[in-house]
Amino acid sequence: MSVLISGLAQAGQGQPIRYLALGDSYTIGEAVAESERWPMQLAAALRRDGIELATPRIIAKTGWTTDELSAAMDTAEPLGRWDLVSLLIGVNNQYRGRDLPEFEQQFEGLLLRAMALVGGHPDRLFVVTIPDWGVTPFAEGRDRSEIGKQLDAFNAAVQRIAGRHDVKVVDIAPISRLRGAEPAMVASDGLHPSGKLYTLWTERAIPVVRDLLSHR
Repeated sequence: MSVLISGLAQAGQGQPIRYLALGDSYTIGEAVAESERWPMQLAAALRRDGIELATPRIIAKTGWTTDELSAAMDTAEPLGRWDLVSLLIGVNNQYRGRDLPEFEQQFEGLLLRAMALVGGHPDRLFVVTIPDWGVTPFAEGRDRSEIGKQLDAFNAAVQRIAGRHDVKVVDIAPISRLRGAEPAMVASDGLHPSGKLYTLWTERAIPVVRDLLSHR
């Protein structure tokens, strides 16, 4: 670990690593404390490893679809360049019944915009798969199996598009499906992850992000 940290310090030239997280309710951490959001937990975990990471900038809002995130990026002040960017989006496209081809086109557009924010370097960008909200109490009375099938299709598109551009994927979908129905893993709204489930997401992300940062 000391070799990795030393390499990161040299690559960063003493400047904190600037991290931008793009997404929706799962990135802004609906119904949990700010410190429990997974980008914040990720930053804290990396700092404990000696990696100097600035406080993450989050552009995300509950309910956003791919096109709404893109529009929000349009209206933000010039975002400039970042050392690390994450992208997690798409659940609201599925929830609203938007079709898969539209999602694929818009997701790829967002991925390319995100890559531009890191200077065109795919090894400074990662995407996160969409969790399965169909296992949560909120989905009671709905067709949980169909929700899962649709999200599987969306996540297959995420994996395929990310692979096309050599972008790493942090696959939290299996964790959300396996653990997301547990009372301790669900926030008070019965839909979104609790801080404890976000911790499991963070644990899945840490080795991927460490590897990305080691190549800066």
